[in-house]
Amino acid sequence: MAGISLRNISKSYGGKAGMPAVANMNIEAPSNCFLTLLGPSGCGKTTTLRLIAGFLEPDSGEIRVGDRVVSAKGKVVPPERRGMGMVFQNYAIWPHKTVFENVAFGLKLRGASNDETKTRVAEALDMVHLGGLAERYPNQLSGGQQQRVALARSLVVRPDILLLDEPLSNLDAKLRERMRSELKQLQRRTGITFVYVTHDQAEALALSDQIAVIHDGALQQLGSPLEVYTKPAKRFVADFMGLVNIVPGELTPTGAFSCADFDLPAPSTAHITGKAVELAVRPENVAMASAGAGGTANGKVVERVFLGNLCEYQILLASGRTLRAQTHPTQLFDADENVSITIRPDLCSIFDAQPGKTS
Repeated sequence: MAGISLRNISKSYGGKAGMPAVANMNIEAPSNCFLTLLGPSGCGKTTTLRLIAGFLEPDSGEIRVGDRVVSAKGKVVPPERRGMGMVFQNYAIWPHKTVFENVAFGLKLRGASNDETKTRVAEALDMVHLGGLAERYPNQLSGGQQQRVALARSLVVRPDILLLDEPLSNLDAKLRERMRSELKQLQRRTGITFVYVTHDQAEALALSDQIAVIHDGALQQLGSPLEVYTKPAKRFVADFMGLVNIVPGELTPTGAFSCADFDLPAPSTAHITGKAVELAVRPENVAMASAGAGGTANGKVVERVFLGNLCEYQILLASGRTLRAQTHPTQLFDADENVSITIRPDLCSIFDAQPGKTS
């Protein structure tokens, strides 16, 4: 199997004067890695995937699979010669062909013998838990089974890299969750490098070895799920990767964070360039206790929402700002109850304030 490397990749639509869809992208994914390209709609993640697939030519930079250059300006190896498979959002399986015929299509194009085709199709169908359904047609399958057919069709040609463009977005929530688990297990069993596109943060966190967070065509952060969630490199990453409180304040001469409601020893400020800053703290890192218990600040519960596995609170501070906090469902506080909150600085991130941003 092979890793993949994107080095200074850029792509604009409409020539040099056009808006850059991908700007100076640098990503390294080792062999046997589950890499997710994550970002909001229109951020450039699908364009990046199409560049990797060979459907688009980069304006600059190069893409390597192992030691082999597969894309550079003026030199693009065709998709069918890249050793890659691709699974599309809409499955793209033929309704008039059986499951066997759909999965065997790539092998037929490669001139595989009938015996080899039968063996490898059977292996691929077993791999995605569709053994015994080879003679069915797509309209006889559920949405999840059709997605497995698309997976089997890509896996049967034994690619070095499998590209997946939001393949679970058409499934209902329960099936999507089950397919997430199956995809992860499949990647581990095959050892194939997966490059997966999604806008779903939970999906990215559950599946990935590495997450590339993309915004406005630029890479914001590349790291493990734990790194991008707990140690966001930029304000956008902190805000995009789940729920977060953004608290405006300033750095004191001693390097502490100070706002209208509390002072706090600041997290690492090595990347801070100005005095005006914003503190990012996840709701699960806002610890609550009864009033008078001491801590970072005092407040009053203005709303409580029971969510099954947790309770979520809106806490009104003295300045009029509210903070979102989460607790175990057995730790309950009433509406209008006065509480103390504690925020650990090591569980926070701090960024330069962004003009025009409101939180």
